[in-house]
Amino acid sequence: MDVNQEANGSRSQNSYHDHTVCLSKVLDHARQICTERGVQLTPIRFQVLTLICDSHKAVKAYDLLDKIKPLQPAAKPATIYRALDFLLDQGLIHRIESLNAFFGCDHSGHRHEQLMLICKHCEEVEERPANNVMNMLSQELQLAGFSEYSKTIEIQGICSKCALLNKQPAFS
Repeated sequence: MDVNQEANGSRSQNSYHDHTVCLSKVLDHARQICTERGVQLTPIRFQVLTLICDSHKAVKAYDLLDKIKPLQPAAKPATIYRALDFLLDQGLIHRIESLNAFFGCDHSGHRHEQLMLICKHCEEVEERPANNVMNMLSQELQLAGFSEYSKTIEIQGICSKCALLNKQPAFS
């Protein structure tokens, strides 16, 4: 997570982003969380987390399997799904339901509400807190007498970076 993320809770599309630093911080934080909780971040779990967080794009389970095979030749789909279940349970990754894929969590270590912005051009995913939106949604759920288990909003569109590069409006 870069300085801009730390300042406002999200990654700014228009700011400089050193992903090497970002990845290192995420992985260090994951190790710390697992140590504090007394759970094991096994080598395969760590490798899966690293592959997921290697970019800001969502990754499908079978793509992870293809990437992990050179590192773990005996890896099977069940190996990947067990690692994904662990990482989801620990709050280190999110599942992007609309893509049937997984994405590294910018706010790992605890359950939280999330707004996921998914760019249809570059396929990057940005996690944002969107407190105002989530508060309004909570009020609506309360009025409906509905108790949510989790709250995620996925929005697919075009990020500001791609809109500028393609010189087209965000809605086309």
